[in-house]
Amino acid sequence: MKKQLFSLVILAFMVSGLAAQTTWNVDKVHSNVKFNVSHMVVSEVEGSFRGFEGSLVASKADLSDASIKFSVDVNSVNTDNERRDGHLKSDDFFNAEKFPKMTFVSKSFKPLGGNKYKLTGDLTIRDVTKTVEFDVTYGGQINTGRGIKAGFKARVTIDRLQYGLKYAPALEAGGLAVGKDVEIIVNLEMDQAK
Repeated sequence: MKKQLFSLVILAFMVSGLAAQTTWNVDKVHSNVKFNVSHMVVSEVEGSFRGFEGSLVASKADLSDASIKFSVDVNSVNTDNERRDGHLKSDDFFNAEKFPKMTFVSKSFKPLGGNKYKLTGDLTIRDVTKTVEFDVTYGGQINTGRGIKAGFKARVTIDRLQYGLKYAPALEAGGLAVGKDVEIIVNLEMDQAK
């Protein structure tokens, strides 16, 4: 009898733990993935990816146990220049034909106080996976009457050469025609799953 009661208590804890998990999905209409990189040392080029999806699953109110997954469709790259976009899809950069997706899988989402977080996880571009740390600002939550939304802004700077985006012609005056450091900015509005 005691074993059965103990088993029921354990089962109840497991079920309540599962029920407490909340899933959030990216609202693509109100989100964006942008990047910028230096060009000819003296200026910057900006771009974005129009195709992406992601989710966040957490059970704690402060989201400190969040599990985050995100993917980007490389073929959706857009810099407002068709020729440049074609070059970015080539083997000099993303090789979109062979590696059509960039992915991110979180390892931790650490509250830093206030609305700031450190998001650590594995970013995979081409066939290279490296651990990166995003600085995240949490915008909070709001009930719109049609559902609950949450907002996040995340940014990180990566060395594109470490991911095999190898195009790197040197300038006579010094530096690279296209900088190695790329800033990635992700603005997310997320919908709580019903």
